[in-house]
Amino acid sequence: MQAPVPVFSVGLSGPVFAWLRKLIPLLRYGYTPHLTHWLTKNADHYDAVIVNGLWNYASFGAWRALRKSSTPYFVFTHGMLDPWFNRAYPIKTVFKTIHWKLFEHRVLRDAALVLFTTEEERALARRSFAPYHAQELVVGYGTHDIGGHPETQIATFSATCPAAKNRKLILFLSRIHEKKGVDLLIDAFARIAGEYTDFDLVVAGPDQVGLQAQLESLAAKRGVATRIHWPGMLTGDAKWGAFRAAEFFVLPSHQENFGIVVAEAMASSRPVLITDKVNIWREIEADDAGIVVNDETAAIESGLRRLCSMNTKEREAMGERARKSFLARYAIENNAMSLLAMIQNFTQGETERQASCDRNEYTRLPSR
Repeated sequence: MQAPVPVFSVGLSGPVFAWLRKLIPLLRYGYTPHLTHWLTKNADHYDAVIVNGLWNYASFGAWRALRKSSTPYFVFTHGMLDPWFNRAYPIKTVFKTIHWKLFEHRVLRDAALVLFTTEEERALARRSFAPYHAQELVVGYGTHDIGGHPETQIATFSATCPAAKNRKLILFLSRIHEKKGVDLLIDAFARIAGEYTDFDLVVAGPDQVGLQAQLESLAAKRGVATRIHWPGMLTGDAKWGAFRAAEFFVLPSHQENFGIVVAEAMASSRPVLITDKVNIWREIEADDAGIVVNDETAAIESGLRRLCSMNTKEREAMGERARKSFLARYAIENNAMSLLAMIQNFTQGETERQASCDRNEYTRLPSR
């Protein structure tokens, strides 16, 4: 993979390391002795450092190198402080709590700013672990706008999933994982399938944990196996064709920090049905770009029923509002430039503040 910027490899690799990584938990944590040394040596070459994520040595190693540096660092938590993980994985949470109290809280405490992609993420982060001290800021996030040729993309998707051709489609596109709520979606779809016989459900995405067979069995028990299509992971024109071919998009997750696929659906002018566990739900609701429900079968059924019962013009109007919302909130090019401007303003402000302090200190020196 070609990167548009210089990349410096400071990790450990090779067959011996791969073998040791299986035996030594610290290595699975991503520990490398080179990271802190490299950052300490090179930090002055950069205006700022962005630390992406928590719970690995990249964050703590960056703190070790930068906490006393003149180069500020900013932390993106990317939803890793959502309390849902504490409830879903209680054993991991025990070890995380210990690690947080000893080490990880310092990463946030000493950061120039801790960056969140939504107000919901910021509010949830405060409830996960203590002590919690952070200078917080919500910044824009998102994805690239849709491009390409619509007819070609729809044809590519149809070739990938021919059984769905000429049907009205409800699209789920994401990892097939327990937190995504696909089981709830299948149950909800089964409840409305007899009423809306012209609609089919597409469940597209990689089956990373071996859940698809269980979900297919559930669909068979609910009598909707022939109405649900499983094209696997979609990329390129096939993915964009799925968005364009769908009447609307659904993501019934139990936890979702942002939901890039939701923004992609909105870029494609498709209404979205999401749960209030997808952290951009407040913005979707405010812009009337879709329908927000609880992560329960009955609520998802209600959302499906509302969208399926709309006529084409009503769904298209909601899709147009979704498109406008995407352009205003989630176009990544605009948000990237805003992030760079924020960092530049911050670093300039810190430089001016330090210069002012130095001048004040100079004026306090006794005359000789």
